[in-house]
Order: sequence, then C-alpha cells, then structure tokens
Amino acid sequence: VPMVAPGNVQVHVINSTLAKVHWDTVPLKTVRGHLQGYRVYYWKVQSLSRRSRRHIEKNILTFRGNKTFGMLPGLEPYSSYKLNVRVVNGKGEGPASPDKVFKTPEGVPSSPSFLKITNPTLDSLTLEWGSPTHPNGILTSYTLKFQPINNTHELGPLVEIRIPANESSLILKNLNYSTRYKFYFNAQTSVGSGSQITEEAVTIMDE
Repeated sequence: VPMVAPGNVQVHVINSTLAKVHWDTVPLKTVRGHLQGYRVYYWKVQSLSRRSRRHIEKNILTFRGNKTFGMLPGLEPYSSYKLNVRVVNGKGEGPASPDKVFKTPEGVPSSPSFLKITNPTLDSLTLEWGSPTHPNGILTSYTLKFQPINNTHELGPLVEIRIPANESSLILKNLNYSTRYKFYFNAQTSVGSGSQITEEAVTIMDE
C-alpha cells in the first residue's frame, strides 16, 4: 500500500452545503504501485445549533487519477466537520492525513414542524407551532401571513406578522366571524426564510 499521506490539506467552504478540499500530490515513488486516485473521508462531528452528538457516519469520496482537489457536496448547514485524505493504489489506501476541522455557515431553516389552529371563537383563533426539525442556524424570527377567503374562493388582503423566535403560540384577535382564513407560516435565520407551511381555519358563526 502507499507509504505517505497527502500533505498540505486545505478546505475552502463555498456555501452552507458545499466545500472544496485541496491537497498536494504525493511523490509517485511513495505510491508503490499504480496511482488510482485520492480518497477523502469526511464526517459531521456536530450540529452547531444543537449540541446533541449522534452516531457518526463517515462519508467517502474517491477522486480518480492524480487530482489535487475535490468537491464535497450535500453538507449540512451550520455544522462542524472533520476530514482526512489518503492516496489509493491497486492494493489499497495509504495512511490518512491529519484530520482537518471545518465548519459550514448557516443556511435557511426547514419548514416549521407543525402548525395547529385551535380554539376558534367569533373573532379569534389560537395558533400553535413547532420549531423546524433542521434549523440550519440560529432562528431569528417567524413570519405569519394570513388572509380571508370568501365564499367564491377569492383571497382577501394579506396581513403579515413577525413573531420572535422563542414564541410557540399566538392568539389572533379582531378577525371576522364565520370567515375562513388561510395561513402561511415560516421561520428565518440570518441567511433568509425557510419553506412555508400552510393551513386553513374558520372562525365560528355569530350565534
């Protein structure tokens, strides 16, 4: 198997899900056989928004030939990763380069995990929601948009409300009675807005 590890391993983080790794080629005489390529092992150490450590799964990408760089796609935003690089010949792989740590920046969050509308009265509704399963960063706020839908399914004026990130429920007051409303709800990080979840609910009729 090859005798030495690739040196001068550098990681350039391109965005929250993509990084580029560079290394120096090894001297051909140390390959001790036919150079097949370079293999990058990389794994997520932890999510920076949640401190929980979980089962660590190693990802492996092989770059054929005498390459000096490779792309690592499909990374998780706002996470800490480690990687190392090894040279590969027909017999197997050589020693690993020292582990290199890199961090991905924040991304936009996934949609809130649920949106539930309860306690309809004549002029109010209660909204409850769950935070995104993948915050992909530090949540800064939620945005709620809602509008009435009339009997011919036409949409009325859209109202928008910003809600602090630490809230998980809201009572909407001063609504029209016996009216169907459509709700659009999403979360934000400093990078931007995540995908929205939609729901409909009706205030009760005037007795």
